[in-house]
Amino acid sequence: MHTTPTAGEPSWIELFTSDTDQARRFYGEILGWRAGEASEEFDGYFMFFHDGLPVAGCMDNAGGSMGPAAWSVYLHSDDLAATLERATAHGATVEAGPMQVGDAGHMGFLTDPQGHGIGVWQPLSHPGFSAISEDGAPAWFELATARYPDSSDFYRDTFDWDLHTVSDTEDFRYATVGRSQEARVGIMDATAEDQDPGWRVYLQVPDADTAAARTTELGGRVLTAPQDTPYGRMCAIADPAGAALTILGPLRG
Repeated sequence: MHTTPTAGEPSWIELFTSDTDQARRFYGEILGWRAGEASEEFDGYFMFFHDGLPVAGCMDNAGGSMGPAAWSVYLHSDDLAATLERATAHGATVEAGPMQVGDAGHMGFLTDPQGHGIGVWQPLSHPGFSAISEDGAPAWFELATARYPDSSDFYRDTFDWDLHTVSDTEDFRYATVGRSQEARVGIMDATAEDQDPGWRVYLQVPDADTAAARTTELGGRVLTAPQDTPYGRMCAIADPAGAALTILGPLRG
């Protein structure tokens, strides 16, 4: 399904890894992505492509010296400078930006008041990914937070998130940005679910079990075994460099 992100919605994902060659092979095998050429102008940054269109970015973190391998999520902004100012006013720390990236757009990166990193992207020629909820593309984005009310307030106030409560019990607190089929983002109480806090990327595959098996063969790890859920068959994995993500496939017949 093609998508055009609007303000406050995820529009780009980015892998920060200690081994870009390994990442090229792993994501090519697992998701069918094609890796583009590294840009000398932008310190070796390159894009992954899905069906000929950009789907994700990848950056070398100097052999792991700049922190663990991880996926980051970028939210769309129509005015990056204003968004960063607004985030700061609500307690965030701006780590980078506003910064123009050639003719592609303007980027910023911040740490929210709860300590979770989140990127912000204002496009010029590069709008971000253009497909969602199809094989090889992002399928869902989720923030797990130990301070659920505070995180909800921050993203609502900074990015105008329209939050809709799915559950609000001691065992499970969850809200989505938008309703039902329009929703692309969820926010979860990590204390209720006993989950590690932070942003998560869900990527769609034709078969979660096959992808999980291939993950192990390629040097990655299966963090949680594939299991059926109301939203599909899910499996948390880590790529060979340790970057965690969740793969999502159809239910088993």
